Amino acid sequence: SQQKIFKAGDTNQDGQLDFEEFMQYLKDHEKKMKLAFKSLDKNNDGKIEASEVVQSLQILGISISEKQAEKILQSIDADGTMTVDWNEWRDHFMFNPATDIEEIIRYWKHSTVLDIGDSLTVPDEFTEEEKKTGQWWKQLLAGGVAGAVSRTGTAPLDRLKVMMQVHGSKSNKMNIASGFKQMLKEGGIRSLWRGNGVNVMKIAPETAIKFWAYEQYKKILTKDDGKLGTIERFVSGSLAGATAQTSIYPMEVLKTRLAVGKTGQYSGMFDCAKKILKREGAKAFYKGYVPNILGIIPYAGIDLAVYELLKSTWLEHYASSSANPGVFVLLGCGTVSSTCGQLASYPLALIRTRMQAQASVEGAPQLNMVGLFQRIIATEGIRGLYRGIAPNFMKVLPAVSISYVVYEKMKQNLGIA
Repeated sequence: SQQKIFKAGDTNQDGQLDFEEFMQYLKDHEKKMKLAFKSLDKNNDGKIEASEVVQSLQILGISISEKQAEKILQSIDADGTMTVDWNEWRDHFMFNPATDIEEIIRYWKHSTVLDIGDSLTVPDEFTEEEKKTGQWWKQLLAGGVAGAVSRTGTAPLDRLKVMMQVHGSKSNKMNIASGFKQMLKEGGIRSLWRGNGVNVMKIAPETAIKFWAYEQYKKILTKDDGKLGTIERFVSGSLAGATAQTSIYPMEVLKTRLAVGKTGQYSGMFDCAKKILKREGAKAFYKGYVPNILGIIPYAGIDLAVYELLKSTWLEHYASSSANPGVFVLLGCGTVSSTCGQLASYPLALIRTRMQAQASVEGAPQLNMVGLFQRIIATEGIRGLYRGIAPNFMKVLPAVSISYVVYEKMKQNLGIA
C-alpha cells in the first residue's frame, strides 16, 4: 500500500515523493483522508501530533524535522492545541476549494440540475478553470433550459398548488382531483398552464443576478487568507438568493395573479401588470415580500444542512474506492434536502402567495403577514398552513427527472464534459 501511496502521490513522476505531492495525495478524497488520518494517528487517540507526522513521513521515505512537522500542523490546527483532530483535518482539506480538491468539489456541488420551481438554493460554484474556459455560462444555460422545460412540464401541479394555497380552506375542500376539475371546467386544458410564461421568463434574470451577487458576497465575506467556510458560503448564498428574489419579485406577483386569475381576467402578462398598477399602485408588486425573504433562511439553511448530512453519511458508509457518488446519489441527496427545506419554509410560502393574491380575491380582507398567520391558525389550525403541499411534493420527482434529462441533453449539445 505504501508503494501505491507513493505512485499516486508522485505526480511529477520524478521518482521522489516530495511534501507538496504528499499533501496533494491527502487532499484527494475525504474517504482517503479518513484513512490517511487514521494511518497518521499512530496511537489512535483521535489526534495527530507532530511526532506522528515525522514518523509517518519517515515510513514514506521523507525525513523532516519535528520543527517542520509542527509547521505543517500549525497550518491545519484551528484551535491552537498543536495537535490536529479529525474535524480540523477534514475542514482544512475539505473547505479550501483550491484547485487540488476540485474533483470532490465538483462531485459534491449542489447539483445545478435541481430546479423544483422554488430555486432558493445556494448558487453553483464554478472552478477557476470553468470560468476561464467559459464552461460556466454553458452550464448556466443548460441549467436554465432544463429549468424552463421542467417548470413547463409540471406547471399544472404548480398552478393547482397556488389555487389550493389561495382558495383552499375548511369550507372549500379543494383536493387534487376536484381542483383539476374546477380549473378544467373554468378554462379548459390551456388554463392549466396559466402563469407559466412568467415563471419561465424569470429564470434567466434570477439566475444571472444570483450568480453575480453570489460572487460579490463571496468576495466581501472571504476571510483574510482567501478561504471560504461553510457558513460564509451559506450566508453568501442566502444573500445572493435574497438579492435575486428582490429584483425579480414583481414577476412572482404576476405569476401568482395570473395563476389564480379567471378566464378573460387578464389577456396576458403585460395586461395583468397594467391592471395591477392602475388599481393598486406600484406597492402591490411587493406584496408578500417579507414572508418571501424570511422563507429563504429556513429553506436554504435546512437544504444545505440536510445535504451536508446526507453527503457525510454517504462518504462514511459507502465510499469505498472513490469519493464520487455518481449521479443518482447526488440527485437523491439534492431532492431529499430541497424537500426538507420546502417543508420548513412552506407556511411562509403559503402566506406569501395569499398576500400576493389578496386583492384579486373578492371579499378577502387585506391582512398583513402576522394577521394572516393568526387568522389561518384560528380558523383552520396548523393544517391550514400546509394547504397545497400535496401537489407541491407530487411535482418534485417529475421536475427533478425532467430537468436532469434535459440538462444532460443540453450538456451534450453544448459540448460540456
